Parts: sequence; C-alpha cells; structure tokens
Amino acid sequence: MADRFDTLDKEELRGLIAEVLDLPVAEVTDEAHFLDDLDVDSLMALEIMVRLEKAYGLRLEETELESITTLAGTYDLLDGRLKAVS
Repeated sequence: MADRFDTLDKEELRGLIAEVLDLPVAEVTDEAHFLDDLDVDSLMALEIMVRLEKAYGLRLEETELESITTLAGTYDLLDGRLKAVS
C-alpha cells in the first residue's frame, strides 16, 4: 500500500479491516457494525485506527473514531479526508 491515495478503494479498505480483525473479507460487509456484528473491542478499534493512519498517511482524531463503526462509515470518513488533502 502507498502512503497516500488519491482515490480510496473500498475493497482494499475491506481487506485491511478484515486482516486487522482476523476475519474473512466476506464478513466485513458495508453495514456490518464493528462492535455489534463483528465483536470489535476498544483495543481492536484502536488497532484499526492505527492501521488506517499508516496505510493512508493520515492523522485521525480520537473524535473521528466514532465514525469508524462500519465499513461504509470508515470509507466515507477516509474518502472525505483524502479529498481534503489532495
């Protein structure tokens, strides 16, 4: 993965999250809630945030962690942030 992307690929994002959570990619659906459906705890959520920052060259705020609850929400957050820095 590159340090920063001009466009965000949802399938790569899905794969990254599945890898962090040690889940099959198919389980990380657009609307699967990380906490309720995928049993993500606070430590796993932090690991997702760290991996996203590293993969996409962004610094995410703690308040943005609230948006990282589904793949769709995470995609929207990252897409907006990447477009803002392009």
